[in-house]
This record gives sequence, C-alpha cells and structure tokens, in this order.
Amino acid sequence: MCGLLGLVCASENDAVNARPSVGQALRCQRHRGPDETDTWTDGEVVYGFNRLAIIDVEHSHQPLTWGPPENPRRYTINFNGEIYNYLELREELAAEHGAKFATEGDTEAIVAAYHHLGPAAVGRLRGMFAFLIWDSERKVVFGARDPFGIKPLYYSAGTGGIAFASEKKSLLELSGTLGVAEELDRTALQHYLVLQYVPEPESLHSGIRRIESGTSFTVEPGGELKTERYFSPEFTAKPVSGAAQVAALHEEIAEVMRDSVAKHMRADVTVGAFLSGGIDSTAIAALAKEHNPNLITFTTGFEREGYSEVDVAAESAAAIGVEHVVRTVSADEMMDTLPLIVWYLDDPVADPALVPLWFIAREARKRVKVVLSGEGSDELFGGYTIYREPLSLAPFEKVPGGVRKLLGKVSARIPEGTRGKDLLRRGALTLEERYYGNARIFRDDQLRGVLKTFTEGVGHGDVTAPWYDLSRGWDPVARMQHVDLFTWLRGDILVKADKVTMANSLELRVPFLDSEVFRVASSIPLDQKITRETTKFALRRALDGIVPAHVLNRRKLGFPVPIRVWLRDEMYDWARGVISDSQTDELLDKRAVLAMLAEHKAGSLDHSRRLWALLVFMLWHGIFIENRIKPEIPEPQYPVKL
Repeated sequence: MCGLLGLVCASENDAVNARPSVGQALRCQRHRGPDETDTWTDGEVVYGFNRLAIIDVEHSHQPLTWGPPENPRRYTINFNGEIYNYLELREELAAEHGAKFATEGDTEAIVAAYHHLGPAAVGRLRGMFAFLIWDSERKVVFGARDPFGIKPLYYSAGTGGIAFASEKKSLLELSGTLGVAEELDRTALQHYLVLQYVPEPESLHSGIRRIESGTSFTVEPGGELKTERYFSPEFTAKPVSGAAQVAALHEEIAEVMRDSVAKHMRADVTVGAFLSGGIDSTAIAALAKEHNPNLITFTTGFEREGYSEVDVAAESAAAIGVEHVVRTVSADEMMDTLPLIVWYLDDPVADPALVPLWFIAREARKRVKVVLSGEGSDELFGGYTIYREPLSLAPFEKVPGGVRKLLGKVSARIPEGTRGKDLLRRGALTLEERYYGNARIFRDDQLRGVLKTFTEGVGHGDVTAPWYDLSRGWDPVARMQHVDLFTWLRGDILVKADKVTMANSLELRVPFLDSEVFRVASSIPLDQKITRETTKFALRRALDGIVPAHVLNRRKLGFPVPIRVWLRDEMYDWARGVISDSQTDELLDKRAVLAMLAEHKAGSLDHSRRLWALLVFMLWHGIFIENRIKPEIPEPQYPVKL
C-alpha cells in the first residue's frame, strides 16, 4: 500500500526537467507511504513513489525494474496495492515460463505476469491495485486499476504530458507542468449534491479524471490515453432447490470467505481488524482469528444513546476471543478535524461515517500497520435494506403505466413529512427512475432552490443509465447491486476507506471484495439474498457457527453518526459559521442554506444529510478553490515498520 505518481512526457528532455516537480508533488501524499520515497526517470517517463512497506519489507523497493534475461531492465513498475495470490502466481510463472525473481514480494509478480501473459495478466491478479508499467523496449506505459476500485488512480492530460497519481493533490501540484487549468466542474458538483459523492470518472476539477475500476490502459509518449474495460461484473443467478443444494451453497460461501481472509492475512507486518456491531466485520475478525490468535480489533462510537455499537462490538470481541480497542468521538473533535479530513479526501464525500473512521484508523495505527474490514459485503450478498424495496413495491408493477404516473402526481401534492408520501412517489417510478444507489441527498425540486447553477437532466440518470443498460433482464435486486458496484461502492464506500486509512499510513484490506468471493456471490439466487424478514440470507446461514449468535441476525448500523441531533445543538453555531464564511455565492444560495439550518434547528424538518453535504462542500471549496482554509497537515507519525 503506497502512493504512486507517474508522468509520461513527449520527450526525454521534458522528463528530465519535470523530475524535480514530480519530487515536490510527492510530498502531499507522503502519508500514503512514509517508509521510503524515491523518484526515477527513464526516457520520456518520470516516476515518483511513497512506500508503506508491508510485504518483503527489506526489499521490493519501488519504482522496481524487472525484465527477462535478455533485457533485465526492460520494465519498471510503480504499484500501489497488494496482490494476495502472489505466491501462487510466482510459482506458476516460474514453472510454466521460467520467470526469475530477485525479491520475495508481490510487485515482481505483476510485471513478470505482464511480460509473459500480456494485458490478460490483470485478470490473474487477486487483490487491490493501481499500477503503471513502463516498457522501455516498446516505449509504452501499460496500467490498470483493480476490478472493484479499491485503490484510486487519478489522471490529468495537458500540453506537458499525461500524469497519473494515487491522490488528486499531487496532480494539482503538477498542473503548471502539465498546462492544465484548475477549474471547478459544475456537472460534477450537481452529481455530488444528488449522490453525496463525485461519481467516477469525474472529479470536482474539470482537468482531472479517474481511471475507472476494472479498467486497463496504455499511453505512449506524446500520445493519447487508450482505455479498455477488462472486468464487467455479471450477477448470473443459479437456482438452488432442495436442502442438499442449499446447504452446498452455504458451505461454498463459508469456504470462499475462509480462503479470502487467509490470503488477505498475508503480510510481513502486524494485521488487525475493524469491528463494528454487524455481521460483516465480525465474520472477518472471527476468520482472521483462525490465523492470528493475538488479533487486535478496533471500534469507535459516540457518547450518545442510539449512536454507538461499542457494547455490541465488545461483546463480539469477547465471544471471538480477541483483544479489543475502543475510541469514542465527540462533536468538538468532529468539528475540529473535518477540514483536515476533507483535505485528505481530495473530493468531498458527504458520508458522516468517515469521521469516526478517521479516529479509529488513527488509533489502530498505533498498534498495527494493516487492518481488515467488511466493506463490499452488502453489494455482493444483498445486504442493504433498500434491496427489499422491490418486494414491497411489487404491487405497483401490476399497475398500468398511465395510472402509475397519476399516482406520482398525487404524491407530489401530499405535504412533506406525511407518512406514505415517499412510498407512493417511489411506487409510481420505474426502478431506473427511483434507484440510484444508497445515497439520495437532494431531489431536483429541492436542489433548484439551493444550487444557482442547476442544470436540467443532470442528476442520477446520466450516472446510472449505462449500468442499467448492461443489466437488462436481471432480477431487480441484481440490477440494484450492479448499479451500486459502479456508483455507491466505488464512489463513497471505497473512497472513504482508502483516503481515511491511508491518511494515517494504515493499509485497509477488504476480503469480501475478492474475485473468488464475487464468483460465488454473483451466482446466488434472489430468494437466497433477500427475504421479507432479512437481507443477506445465504451469507447469514453460511456464517452460522462462525459469527456469534447475538450478531448473526442483527440489523446493519455500521458506524452511525449523530449529526441530526448535533446540527441542532453542539454543531449549530459551527455550521452557521461555515455557511456564512464560505465564498460559494456564485454556486449556492446561502440564504436558502441558512434557512434550511434554521428549519432543522427548529425541528420542523430533518435536513441533516443535505446540510452535511453542503457543509462538506463548503469546506472543500474553502480549501481547494478559495485557498482560504489551510488545515495543518501533520507529518506522518509512523515511519517505523511495525
């Protein structure tokens, strides 16, 4: 787990001249890799790298050069991530192709696989990754990002070349070298206010984009970026019937999870685990305990009833038999730390859960260098409560289209907050119209009163339509899962997981987001995912006996944050100050935002999620556009190889 930076120039002279700028731009992502920092130049390419040493700690330095005997310096790789099947891959490459290795790490396995298998090598990698491979013989850079988008990879192209980086901040530092303007993308802003995150491939800077998950690419010096999707997930349910087939499915799920956790435990440093009160993280911790009897788990919570899973997590830790560390977070800590967290995020993410995640990551890094976590389970196994909505809305599917539209008009006349209004409104819509992921911050009618630059037709449909098009004929839950893989998961869940943990020089691994786990999960039939009583039905049955009984059927909470009550009390004056000080008048109607805050304080309406999205954006704007807010960036505290 590290931070990479790569620049492909039009000429060798440009590359030599750009090397100092690349070294300077590396500094703002030092937290991703405080163990080692280096820059490298060859031909038209400049690499910069910050290393967090996890596997083959004393070797596998990067950028790493490798090649066949006839040209041992042909390839140089810049790689962020971990390949969990690297031992098996190295053995296969040695046995079948005679590959030779000088280290014991996973980085060489990637470049050797590329040499012997070509671009198809990315399909053999079981892990999380973003990498660049410079082929000095063919004069081309080949790169890829992992199937689910666990590891980030931004890029920016201009007259000075094309650059890639693990963090957008590094590309902003290189904007002068690249000749790219740092302009706000207003379409991306509207998407953010609807979805609570900026969807791929966008960023809030129009000159910077992201390589999408499951995509590989090539670029030649002076040439254009060429991309190709190598991973297109499909949920192809295989019906199961009879007790024997059902039992076999549950056993297969348990075994693939056990295998995934075993491979995710591979490290030459200490591995811990995050532990909430839910089934996902508890399962990961229980399976990890099989490989590390001294496993340490970490959880966070708040000193407010109904907003903490500390007690349940502690009970789970005791049942599993692991050491457990708890970190509670106050409203004052959230207010003080949020600008710094927003700086680390690169683009705003209006998910309040990232704040407690920051504090528990900081606490965990004092004890371990790697943590396992349960992200991805809901998208793969059908864990979100909203996935049960097709069951409750099934009667609407029998209503003629014209009548459904009429019901939608009726719902529009019902006052806000009236029970049943939202059910009627959503029942009148098709799946494509009503579902665009787990976040639903601003509807168009709400956004028109706040966003001065509102554009008709920009919202959720233009983001989700391509993924719905690819899932025609699937059951509605599978289609929702498919949309979430490309929107909510990679836009919110994995962004905050990567940015917040790496801000603390901590590697986070997600065993549910594994190619073999997906192979099994994608075949689960609808009746084994969702029932009227529960979600993740098959997974829960598979984990019976692995997960303590008090967690097995408990509803999902995650790390709940009390912003609804805090914005009425402890955070009200702070929020009013953020709004008043913000220089976003060209973009937002600040009087309307202050009115929302007043309504929320009065308790007449709950605007907490919309207010939080606006507050996070205003902080982001103050940092990256106004240059008015300057968080104090701490030096990485953990240069020691734990």
